[in-house]
Amino acid sequence: MKRLFDITLVVLSAPIWLPVSAAVAFAVWITMGFPVVFVQERAGKGGKVFRFMKFRSMRSGDGSDFERTTSIGRVLRSTSLDELPQLWHVLSGKMSLVGPRPLPAKYLPRYSPEQFRRHEVLPGITGWAQVNGRNAISWDRKFALDVWYVDNRSLWLDIKIVLMTFAGVLRRNGVNSSDEETMSEFTRLASLIKSV
Repeated sequence: MKRLFDITLVVLSAPIWLPVSAAVAFAVWITMGFPVVFVQERAGKGGKVFRFMKFRSMRSGDGSDFERTTSIGRVLRSTSLDELPQLWHVLSGKMSLVGPRPLPAKYLPRYSPEQFRRHEVLPGITGWAQVNGRNAISWDRKFALDVWYVDNRSLWLDIKIVLMTFAGVLRRNGVNSSDEETMSEFTRLASLIKSV
């Protein structure tokens, strides 16, 4: 049922997201050149690594995320339009519309056994952690929300998360302020300090 929900929603919305994707790709090309997508190895279901795509929002080179993020990149991130290429991952079965966000593969050895449970389901474009704080909450809180989703997932919860995502994007909930890094590096250091 979840797979049918994903495919149906992506296909029915294609007349909207396909031309918007083309316009975003053109804007990225004009401002930053090729390639227009950022590709990174991320962990999917069962910890299986796949090539993850999103529209580029930063120039390559030295400096902080904020310094390298372009004006168009800030718009793409705040509106989540940089995530549009992931709809192709949904169609191919590598991702779902709803699930824990796929994180870089380099994080795999850093999870506790409980945190690794977030990989029991397909990763999502949006998820329970995203609608409950996005970038404004700690890694531990995100992972706890991800595991909660794994234990409580249902079609109705997915529908609720999709609706909450649209509302959150419109209100820009959890979007970083202009002088912050996009997302801190995940290490287990903070958790280890708490346990000492």
